[in-house]
Amino acid sequence: METKQLGKTDIFVSAIGLGGMPMSISNRPPESQSIQVIHRALELGITFIDTADSYCKDESDKHHNERLIHKALTSYKGDVSQVIVATKGGLMRPNGSWTSNGNPEHLRQTIQASFEALGGAKPIDVWQYHSPDTNYTIEESLTAVKEAVEAGLIRFVGVSNFSVEQIKQARDVVDIISVQNQYSPWQRQPENDGVLKYCEQQGLTFLPWSPFGGSRRHQNLQDISAIAQLAKEKGVSVYNIVLAWLHSKSPAILPIPGASKVSSIEDSVEAINVKLSDQEVQKIDRAT
Repeated sequence: METKQLGKTDIFVSAIGLGGMPMSISNRPPESQSIQVIHRALELGITFIDTADSYCKDESDKHHNERLIHKALTSYKGDVSQVIVATKGGLMRPNGSWTSNGNPEHLRQTIQASFEALGGAKPIDVWQYHSPDTNYTIEESLTAVKEAVEAGLIRFVGVSNFSVEQIKQARDVVDIISVQNQYSPWQRQPENDGVLKYCEQQGLTFLPWSPFGGSRRHQNLQDISAIAQLAKEKGVSVYNIVLAWLHSKSPAILPIPGASKVSSIEDSVEAINVKLSDQEVQKIDRAT
């Protein structure tokens, strides 16, 4: 498996990660199936898994995905010492909806809960502030995170759904190694708002969430003629082409496609072997 440096740390992780969300939301598969997916990802060389406290059905189910990942890692018969689990906090799931909560006290509580859900034996590898809450300054919210780093609950910190200015504000409070924003053929804002370029310049890892456009759009990738044509020419799936496109867009990018089936993560890993020329990347750019 090709590897990629995580921020400016001395850690290298797989160039494609595994997103855990589909295994824990309302239409999630049986637990045994999800554990098979995670185990297969590990067998294939994936060493970066992305999760969140809010990957669950609702507030009564909080931290479900973190607990699931911990269970899968502890039941895996191979070596997991190099696996990095990145979680997030700062979103609530009242009745299954998504709302921001940057209250410092809430963040202190959810960091502790995430620490325990992930086993409580070592600091959380990467904790990411899931989304800014306009009711609190970034300094107010992230001061609680800095405290958790100093207390040994968190090793590295990232942010999600942040603008360049907000990332700069965050870095004034605590060291940041990653940024997780939406990026797909349908959502190319990171190219236009400067976030992707900033990550490249500052040595931050960029984690594109919803790389296939989300549950409502991923089945429509075939409708983008450039993607469909390249998939046919190269004998791979349209998902492979999208991941290869992301991989080609910037050295900062580490795709984290979600999966709830073994076949899905097997397909995603195949994207490592798909190479796109500059002309092919531009062809997709023009079509999206």
